[in-house]
Amino acid sequence: MKKILISASLIATMASGAWAANIGVTMALFDDNFLTVLRNGMIRMADEMDGVEVQVEDAQNDVAKQLDQINNFIASGVDAIIVNPVDTSATQAMTAAAESAGVPLVYVNREPINVDHLPDNQAFVASNEIESGTLEAFEICKILRAQGKAGGARAYMLMGELSNQAAVQRSKDVHDVIGMDMCKFITLIDEQTANWSRDEAQDLMTNWLSAGEPFDAVFANNDEMAIGAIQAMKAAGLDMSVIVVGGVDATQDALAAMAAGDLDVTVFQDAAGQGAGALDAAIRLADGQAVDQKVYIPFLLVTPDNMDQFMTRN
Repeated sequence: MKKILISASLIATMASGAWAANIGVTMALFDDNFLTVLRNGMIRMADEMDGVEVQVEDAQNDVAKQLDQINNFIASGVDAIIVNPVDTSATQAMTAAAESAGVPLVYVNREPINVDHLPDNQAFVASNEIESGTLEAFEICKILRAQGKAGGARAYMLMGELSNQAAVQRSKDVHDVIGMDMCKFITLIDEQTANWSRDEAQDLMTNWLSAGEPFDAVFANNDEMAIGAIQAMKAAGLDMSVIVVGGVDATQDALAAMAAGDLDVTVFQDAAGQGAGALDAAIRLADGQAVDQKVYIPFLLVTPDNMDQFMTRN
């Protein structure tokens, strides 16, 4: 794993005013807690560097709008483009547009479908999703075993947007873990998408509860959906001390839920670090420097035992 370290020489060059960079950024959407932290990480880094300007646009979860924004950035003469893709299976057209114009491009957080075939002036900065769902699922497995449920446990899984590589991989991670000998005692009752949304997860969990199926755990692809599920369970009067709930991202809302005893597991994804790392890579590429085409920032398991370490990280 390689953690992004912002280059001291790069900062010195920018501070001296010897070189300037105009970076266009298109985000999948603004109305998302995690992506807000990521976006702010880029903006905060740019504010600390003389000569660097970032223009950030909201694609509003619209693939066509995002491609238009990329083409507009190219037409306006930006030095590089950062893309947090709406649909990770639709990135080839974005890569082609930037490549034909000779404009460097950096994907951030969401892995493009063509990540293994990016041109030399394009890169991907994120965290390895194989770690995220695996850390969450294995910890839930351990907790259930500690509760004496190794003879059989039942669970639900809330998935993110199915067009998103992170949702697909995190869901696969859960299946891989519960396929291990140590965790084969866990049976998934049902798995459905709640599109990363707290409200949709609350509605979906409410529907599951109405079926009256007994269950022991909830796997969620992100914290927002975990919180939505918790809200539904608490509204139904369930005892959260015996139901194991996990998410991913370690957002401040998730940490508050953990402190309240409602969330058992989450996984810290360094949103601000990803944002700063993507901007660093974009500036380097715009300056003609070589960068690693895949830069992974490690995920970290968060439990009630170590949650205090993450209270101010995002």
